[in-house]
Parts: sequence; C-alpha cells; structure tokens
Amino acid sequence: MGSLGAILRHPDDIYPLLKLKMAARHAEKQIPPESHWGFCYTMLHKVSRSFALVIQQLKPELRNAVCIFYLVLRALDTVEDDTSIQTDIKVPILKAFHCHIYNRDWHFSCGTKDYKVLMDEFHHVSTAFLELGRGYQEAIEDITKRMGAGMAKFICKEVETVEDYDEYCHYVAGLVGLGLSKLFHASKSENLAPDSLSNSMGLFLQKTNIIRDYLEDINEIPKSRMFWPREIWSKYADKLEDFKYEKNSVKAVQCLNDLVTNALTHVEDCLEYMSNLKDLSIFRFCAIPQIMAIGTLALCYNNVDVFRGVVKMRRGLTAKVIYRTKTMADVYGAFFDFSVMLKAKVNSSDPNASKTLTRIEAIQKTCKQSGLLNKRELYAVRSEPMCNPAAIVVLFSLLCIILAYLSAKLLPANQPV
Repeated sequence: MGSLGAILRHPDDIYPLLKLKMAARHAEKQIPPESHWGFCYTMLHKVSRSFALVIQQLKPELRNAVCIFYLVLRALDTVEDDTSIQTDIKVPILKAFHCHIYNRDWHFSCGTKDYKVLMDEFHHVSTAFLELGRGYQEAIEDITKRMGAGMAKFICKEVETVEDYDEYCHYVAGLVGLGLSKLFHASKSENLAPDSLSNSMGLFLQKTNIIRDYLEDINEIPKSRMFWPREIWSKYADKLEDFKYEKNSVKAVQCLNDLVTNALTHVEDCLEYMSNLKDLSIFRFCAIPQIMAIGTLALCYNNVDVFRGVVKMRRGLTAKVIYRTKTMADVYGAFFDFSVMLKAKVNSSDPNASKTLTRIEAIQKTCKQSGLLNKRELYAVRSEPMCNPAAIVVLFSLLCIILAYLSAKLLPANQPV
C-alpha cells in the first residue's frame, strides 16, 4: 500500500490509499460466475491492475465490451512483443488476428507468465467476444484488423523519423483511442469523437510509456526493442543503447527532454476530447490515465533515473488521481499543476528549453482559459509534509486498524481473516 517513507512524507495519501485498496478488493469480488467471463476479468486483474481498477468506472454492458477489447489487443501485443517468434510466423498471425477472435478453438502459445496463460486459453476471450452486441464486435474487429496490419508493417521496419514514430504510435495506441470512441458511441452514451482527437488520446499515453520504458525495452532479451525515433536520438548519440551508460548522461537527458516535449504536443487535443464527454463514468475512465500520463512526464523530464530504472508516480498520488478526478475542473487542475512541476525543471541550457516552455505555456493557457482552475483542489504539487512524524505514525496505525476491520466485514462469516 505504498512505502512507509512515502506515507510519512505525504500523510494525506493515507486515506486515498486505503480507498484504493478497498476498491481493488471489491473489484475482485465482482468477477462474473460464468467461466469465460470469470477468466477474462481475472486475467484483466493479472495483466493490468491499474486498468482493472479504472474499468470499474464503466457501466456493466460497456465494461464487458471494453474488457474484451483490452484483452484482444493485449493478446495481439503479446504476439508482437515476443521477440522469440520468427518473423515469417509472426506477421501472418498479426494480420489475421481479427479473424481468430471469432474462433472459439483458436490459441497460440507465446509470451511469458500471465500473458502465456492469456494466449494458451484465448478461447475464453473469443467466447466472451461472441456474446457482445454486434456494434461492439464490429468496432473491436475493425480496430484489431488495422492494428495487426500496422504492427506487421513495423516488424519489418524501424522507427526512423518522427513521422514513423507518430505512425507506429497510431497503430499501437491511437487506434485504441479510435476503438474506445466507437465503443462509447455503440453504447449510445457519447457522440462519436473526431478521429484526430481520439488518436491524440492514444498517442499521448503511448509516447509516455515509450519514454518511461526506455531501459526495459533496450534490455529486452533476446533482442532489444527500440521505439525512440532515430531522427531525435541520433542528435545526441551514435547508438540508442549508449544512453544506458553514465558517461552519456548529459546527452541522454537532453534526448529524453526532446521526446517529452514531443509528447506534450498532444495535450490540447486530449483536453478537448475529455471536455466533450457527457457520461461521468466514461469521463473518469478516460481522464484518470491521461492525468497519470502528464504526471509521469513531469517526473521523467530532466530525470536521469529514466536510464537507471523505473520512474513512476507514487501510489498515494495515483490513488488521489483516481478518487479526486470527477470533473473537467479536476482535469484542468491536474494538468496545470503538473505543467508547473515540469516548467520548474526546465534548464535554460537544454537545447530544447525554448520549445519545451512554449508547449508548457500553451497547456497552461488552455487550462486558464477554461475558467475552471479555481473550482478544483490543488493536490498534484505539494512539497511540505502536513504534520509531524509522530502524529503521522499514530494516524497510520489507526487507519491500519480501520482497514483490518473493514476487510473483516467484507469477508463471509465463516471465512477467517
């Protein structure tokens, strides 16, 4: 539930963390009894706990469609990610994946751990898919077909230019944005969003992940995965893997900042997309990951730790984002707060400082012009603890007791705690 050190520094994280833990337990208890749906929701919890929590914002029918959409694309991604599969085998599977989702008997063994289980028992996903409404099926099939073809294209092609980078991110994430917009529309909850805005929603998340996951991707065994565009990284190094080494830290961080600046170009589209949503559950489902992305970029910017390990938001702040994101005022507030954090980290000696500041100021202008900044609670940027350590320890102990009590109340009467 977050490290004790982080809690001592941010005691106001405690209550959101407790709520997050209880929500996770509640979500696990909502797994449907049917074996195929039970498999799908159990697998969702295993391959992405964060998404499994966020998806709970949605109403049941749409939630089922989004769950299957996510698992189908996760399975497709597992095939793409498995560097041990020969290209002549991988490419046909990617291109035909949209057909396999209609076949209850199809499966393909690849991936590792939970992803291997997903692939080995994919028939459960297909069975659940075939129970969805036709509108949902058509949207999932269309996006799976287009994504599979795009992935196959980039199996045989490296990300050379910024245009390639945008195209790759479109295939693996922008299409997710388009697909979700189609599902929202099929549920009769939302108008169909413009493709350009839906695409930006996906690109902003994907570029954030690509930036954050540099070390994991470059160290992939048996073969590195490289998604940073050569057009950008070649300005700072001869080889992308050079950024791993401490002697190249200055250039590595400059390249990192260049990529963060590139990702920020999608923010205004994302804010416009979210401002047009009408359904509260869909709004929260979309807004929470976007706030997490801008928060992650604020942490990654000018941070050499991206090349040493994993950089991510602390769990307490994640919990706050989940439970305090209810209106566009909250979204504008979070984007403004994190842009303030980003701006404070811009070094005038950075080669892209002027471009970065221009992007940040454009984001802040959009947030201010909404007229909603004074209607939200500032929570993303806080530097001082709220109370002394002794009081924190007492509070933490009390809340642990409360959590144990609540957990006991949720268990069946004959089941020990």
